[in-house]
Amino acid sequence: MHRPFAVAILIAIAAFSALARANAAPLPEKPEIATEAPTYRSYNKEIECLTAAIYFEARGEPVRGQNMVAQVVLNRVASSFYPDTVCDVVYQNAHRKNACQFSFACDDLADEFNERAAHRMAQKIAVFAFNCDDACKASRGDIAQSTHYHADYVAPFWSKKLQKTGKVGSHIFYYTASM
Repeated sequence: MHRPFAVAILIAIAAFSALARANAAPLPEKPEIATEAPTYRSYNKEIECLTAAIYFEARGEPVRGQNMVAQVVLNRVASSFYPDTVCDVVYQNAHRKNACQFSFACDDLADEFNERAAHRMAQKIAVFAFNCDDACKASRGDIAQSTHYHADYVAPFWSKKLQKTGKVGSHIFYYTASM
């Protein structure tokens, strides 16, 4: 009595499976293989490089100023005019003494985190900034689009060509619409 019932169930399942395959959507086409290799990022390495930029460029600044320095780095990563990773942006032209993007990267001084509290704060800011989405950036206003900054005691030649977005602490921030 049980055997015919089990056979009937198996036949029903087979029929249903065949019907389901017949009515199923076609399989998606095989995706095209990219011609350029994608950029792979190590989250920990990106955070390490962003932490270094915050620490060495802005550790004496208010937290908002440190956040904005991090945002400049991330805005450059998002721009087609700069490298595609945080580390590559931070250390761009580091081989050129005193002519790189971020002065600590090419000043020939040892990059040592001597202030533990400042280093921990820079790490927290780096993680927060790295995970800041568009809504988070929008809450910061126009200054969040900044791609450049400098200390208020210098006047780099390029600052006259850019749109000033604001000042936080001793840093003046800028944006260029061509980026």
